[in-house]
Amino acid sequence: MKNTFKLFSLLMVISVLISACASASANPAEKNSTGKIIEYALTTGMTDGKMSFIGVGGGIDGVVNPTLSANVGDTVKVTLSSGEGVEHDITFPDFNATSEHVVGKGSNTTFEFKVDKGGSFSYYCIIAGHREAGMEGKFEAAGSAANNAAPIAMPMNNNVASSGPVVVKNPPATGADIVRDPTEIPAPIGDREPQTVRISLEAVEIEGQLADGTTYNYWTFNGKVPGPFFRVRVGDTVEVHMKNLVNSTMAHSVDFHAVTGPGGGAVFSNTMPGEETVFTFKALIPGLFVYHCATPMVAEHISNGMYGMILVEPEGGLPPVDREFYVMQGEIYTTEAFGSTGHLTENTQALLNENPEYFVLNGAVGGLTAQKPLKAKVGETVRIFFGVGGPNFTSSFHVIGEMFDRVYDQASLTSAPLTNVQTTMVPPGGATMVEFKLEVPGRYILVAAPRCAGLFRLLIHLTQNVPKV
Repeated sequence: MKNTFKLFSLLMVISVLISACASASANPAEKNSTGKIIEYALTTGMTDGKMSFIGVGGGIDGVVNPTLSANVGDTVKVTLSSGEGVEHDITFPDFNATSEHVVGKGSNTTFEFKVDKGGSFSYYCIIAGHREAGMEGKFEAAGSAANNAAPIAMPMNNNVASSGPVVVKNPPATGADIVRDPTEIPAPIGDREPQTVRISLEAVEIEGQLADGTTYNYWTFNGKVPGPFFRVRVGDTVEVHMKNLVNSTMAHSVDFHAVTGPGGGAVFSNTMPGEETVFTFKALIPGLFVYHCATPMVAEHISNGMYGMILVEPEGGLPPVDREFYVMQGEIYTTEAFGSTGHLTENTQALLNENPEYFVLNGAVGGLTAQKPLKAKVGETVRIFFGVGGPNFTSSFHVIGEMFDRVYDQASLTSAPLTNVQTTMVPPGGATMVEFKLEVPGRYILVAAPRCAGLFRLLIHLTQNVPKV
């Protein structure tokens, strides 16, 4: 009887063990379904001139855009803090996980997500331009999810119609006037000794009026497009003060093409929100030079409005004229098509594809026609300082109904000017100075569009109203 009971007990134990093993074999992912909690801390900063995520603690401490890892079934907990004060967030799009924004130095946010699939994925900042400026890393998930769904059948042909921007008719929007008045030019310097000149720049991100009923988020120098026109003479020492408003979402800087030295001042002027930087340079070469923001992604900062010009007059100054004007061509890349109303959004991919929706003079559609036209009188000599912010298209600069008496080609003030020129080419980041005398009263159209489509979109950029005298 005792032997029978022992045998029965042994059989029961074996049965339980076999059942447990079978259960474990049938559900290999069940153990991982609870998983571990994996915690990562990241801060934000600038590294080698680029925006970046920087690891904090553990094996990723100090690593730029570190590779993060976990196993399928784990819960990943991420704490993001702002190391420099610029507005940021972080997203793991393959897991539908995005943090709240961090705004202001030292601010932080924490979120978590479940790793429900294996593979190699990306994480990045989704604020416009930040990913392109360097804020992107890798996330590696080991293992595979249980009960993977069958792949969705795709159409046999790949003839999927691609759609470009479409006209969107939202309620009309009103923004700030960002058009730089073309007459806002300092007086000629003339014949004086070299001296120290202070110039002040302030990065202002602002919702501005792009067209009638249409607004756009501009990034500007001093609240206007283009930035201020600066005037110095060869031999001057220029002291540059660069401020960035505390509510900016980006770091900003300035690169003066008039600077002799690496970076044109950009390295010394990279300025975080709420901060100010100062640097000096000596104006060694006379000429008309472009300046622009050089914080990555540089093309994005330029296309959003951060460009301007500085004139370095030769010794003795320039020949006198009756009127001077300041005009710059730019490009704007929007998700919505030309002619849309409401608030338009930036299209970074269109910028990379070099496919702008708008070509503008002094920042906005019609800015130099209805708003702030150039005006002169018959018999007056006119000088136009013309530049191209770009960042992509060359300008064919021409005034319909006039010839340029003098063209200082490529803005060289030390070479003899070209004479009697109909059209002059100006590349992105380049400039020219032209002079002509008005002989006949009327309305003149300044054509600067780089292609026919651009001309039709712009219609009339600028007019010169010339009353009879």
